Amino acid sequence: ADLRNANLSGANLSGADLSGAVLSGANLTGANLAGVVLMETNLSGANLSGANLNSAILTNTNLSGANLSGANLGGADLSGAVLIEAELSGANLSGANLTGANLSGADLSGAVLSGANLSGANLTGAILTNTNLSGANLGEANLWGADLSGAVLRQTNLSGANLGEANLSGAILTGATMPDGSIHD
Repeated sequence: ADLRNANLSGANLSGADLSGAVLSGANLTGANLAGVVLMETNLSGANLSGANLNSAILTNTNLSGANLSGANLGGADLSGAVLIEAELSGANLSGANLTGANLSGADLSGAVLSGANLSGANLTGAILTNTNLSGANLGEANLWGADLSGAVLRQTNLSGANLGEANLSGAILTGATMPDGSIHD
């Protein structure tokens, strides 16, 4: 389905299968997309601010430049998703699967990513200020040049992660597994 630039703000599409649809530039602010299947969908530049995407399946979905600020993505499957320069400030991504996702340059400031799986994710230059990453898996993730100032990284797995040029000022690393495998006290 070609729904580019469509206005679907506040729409209830929970549980729908929209796999492969073109929704680039669509307005989905505040839409209910809980459990929706959006595999390999083009949502680049779409506005999903405040949308409910709880447990949605967004595998390999293109969300480049999309606005997901304040969206609920708890438990969502975003493995392999492209979120380059996406706006995710204040979003709930707790328990989400972001394995191998591309979040380079994305704004995740103040977002909740507790218990999320970000193994092998690309977070180069991402903004993670005051982001809650407690208990998250960032094993082998690329955090080169990322801003993690004030981030909460309690019990976070950073083994094998690239923290080159990353800003960790004021970050809380209690019990985190560091890139070299050591546990931070």
